[in-house]
Amino acid sequence: MRFIRRYQYYLAMKLRAGIITVFAASLALTGCVSKKNYVSLQSKYDALQTEYQNAQLELAKSHTNGQSLEDRLAEAQKANEDLKKAYAQQQSLLDQSLKTGSQSSANISKLVDEINASNKYIKQLVAAKSKSDSLNMVLTNNLTRSLSRDELKDVDIKVLKGVVYISLADNMLYKSGSYEISPAAMNTLSKIAKIIKDYKDYSVLVEGNTDNVPISRTNIRNNWDLSALRASSVVQALQNDFGIDPSRLTAGGRGEYNPIADNSTDSGKARNRRTEIIITPELDDFLDLIDQAPDTATETEP
Repeated sequence: MRFIRRYQYYLAMKLRAGIITVFAASLALTGCVSKKNYVSLQSKYDALQTEYQNAQLELAKSHTNGQSLEDRLAEAQKANEDLKKAYAQQQSLLDQSLKTGSQSSANISKLVDEINASNKYIKQLVAAKSKSDSLNMVLTNNLTRSLSRDELKDVDIKVLKGVVYISLADNMLYKSGSYEISPAAMNTLSKIAKIIKDYKDYSVLVEGNTDNVPISRTNIRNNWDLSALRASSVVQALQNDFGIDPSRLTAGGRGEYNPIADNSTDSGKARNRRTEIIITPELDDFLDLIDQAPDTATETEP
């Protein structure tokens, strides 16, 4: 992100310098304009347009990496403002030039089209973000209301960037050193399963996490095994006991390598021993939005 911002600043300064040069040349020609001077001014103007269009292409290419919806919205808004500024500068240069020609008019029209495309894309991003935030808020509220006070002591629910995280304490789910789900935990899982079934377009990732205390069991080699087995137990319970479509489920073990607290204390170790259920919208929805981003460079002629 830091590189992209520096690159945007560099392009903006370079474009501004070019516009000032052409503008100064146009003011110098307010009297009698020779054909040679006019051709020189037009050549500089065309070169500025070419450099601006190439900059737009490079900037579009730099945005192809997967980003969060909030980041893409902010960048799209920033690009939209830059297009508006470029439009104003082009219009001012056009009004003060002695002769504009058809090329200047075409450039102004192209900028207007680019602004309209950018505005449309921003509206799509805002609508998608609002839909995602609303669905996740409803999901979280429904889940929170369905859990009892005692259950909420061992369940942590939060939404980060459109993703719902449900963290379950291991002392509620399993016996110490075991991956078998306790009968008491099945009631809590049943409530979580109901919410998952209500949102059929969401994928579910179950991650097991442990503290850093080595485990010594004949059928469990290490904390990697324990965390993966615990995640697998939850996934199979969601499938077999509560009818969740297994194609929506993924089980993963993080072992002791994803701590959220200091393992040097008992309370920190207790927090690290957890199973997280991560509920996310399908990535295809976000990829479709990326594909719809306006690609102005493909329509630009130097």
